[in-house]
Amino acid sequence: MASSSQKMTGACFFVLFIFVVCAFTATRLRNDEISRSRKLKTEDSQSFNSSTMAIRSEQNITKRRKLGFLSCGNGNLIDDCWRCDPNWHKNRKRLAGCGMGFGSNAIGGRDGRFYVVIDPTDEDVINPNPGTLRHAVIQDEPLWIIFERDMVINLKQELIMNSYKTIDGRGANVHIANGACITIQDIKNVIIHGLHIHDCKKTGNTTVRSSPSHYGHRNITDGDAISIMASSHIWIDHNSLSHCKDGLVDVIQGSTSITISNNLFTHHDEVMLLGHSDSYTKDKMMQVTIAYNHFGEGLHQRMPRCRHGYFHVVNNDYTHWEMYAIGGSANPTINSQGNRFAAPNNRSAKEVTKRVNTEESEWKKWNWRSEGDMLVNGAFFIPSGEGASASHASASSLLAAQPASMVDSITSSAGPLGCKIGKPC
Repeated sequence: MASSSQKMTGACFFVLFIFVVCAFTATRLRNDEISRSRKLKTEDSQSFNSSTMAIRSEQNITKRRKLGFLSCGNGNLIDDCWRCDPNWHKNRKRLAGCGMGFGSNAIGGRDGRFYVVIDPTDEDVINPNPGTLRHAVIQDEPLWIIFERDMVINLKQELIMNSYKTIDGRGANVHIANGACITIQDIKNVIIHGLHIHDCKKTGNTTVRSSPSHYGHRNITDGDAISIMASSHIWIDHNSLSHCKDGLVDVIQGSTSITISNNLFTHHDEVMLLGHSDSYTKDKMMQVTIAYNHFGEGLHQRMPRCRHGYFHVVNNDYTHWEMYAIGGSANPTINSQGNRFAAPNNRSAKEVTKRVNTEESEWKKWNWRSEGDMLVNGAFFIPSGEGASASHASASSLLAAQPASMVDSITSSAGPLGCKIGKPC
């Protein structure tokens, strides 16, 4: 039989063994937790509660299944509608049913035939060659425009679009660069998806065709990447925009029912203008949703700069600005929900908001709200107005905000997607 001292030694060894196992397990769990946390972009994101994410994700999946969506469950309600389908290239027009926000009814060329762009040239802006992008966009009939291969399109003059068109860059690496860019004027129902648009220049003072039956003189352009004037039901999704002469996206002259989503904005000064001028009161009808975008490296201001209308800014990731993120004049209504604002290190540029050329006694009446935004590195949002209005509720019902802690996941694929045929996009 073992002695009492041997029993004591065995018991101590057993207790020590259990202690070592527990310590090793705890250390491993802690290291795993740290490793997971380091994958997030900011220390604020590290505090995200995974159980809350699971509950919210389950709620979203249930909601989207009721709507007939195919869900990936990453929180991006637009992408979850179509991206998981490995046969996306056979079901391209499914995209037209996935828009959300104020531009959710933009159907583009859903009801038309496919048009394949095979020629990247733009030699004749009055009588464009069949197979070119210009020839496609000016047609009167609805068209879903796709690309035969990768291409760089150097537009000689602004690309004047006609109604009921989708430009779908999925499956090809398509750049519109180093020349004129896209004009959407006095038309409706346009979708622009999956393009790289950059280094746009001023052009004009010449004749350009806008339809098979009409061409006319065009003045000098501003050099915007995408200029939207007096148009409605427009959806700008999953594009990369940078380095243009004026704005990256400008929406003016009574345009409305617009969604700008999943885009990557970089290297530019005045990013986005929504509203023609303080005196142009027709822009009071303007309604724009800005969702799931990444405002990234090298940006200065106007993300967006608003006038008169109603603007729902939801679940965007702001990782860089030099002056401010969201600005405005002429009493715009701004509903900021679930965004992540990471301020620059410059102490004088921590404020998210800027009221342009307006006395405080006046802008205090404007309805600018911040609900559930994540403010990082000293960022602060100055709200104003009396509180949430009925129009806020209306906008939120079109695209409900996710928690700001999900922005990292929601915006991780902002910009063109690099889709491969036969695989989920």
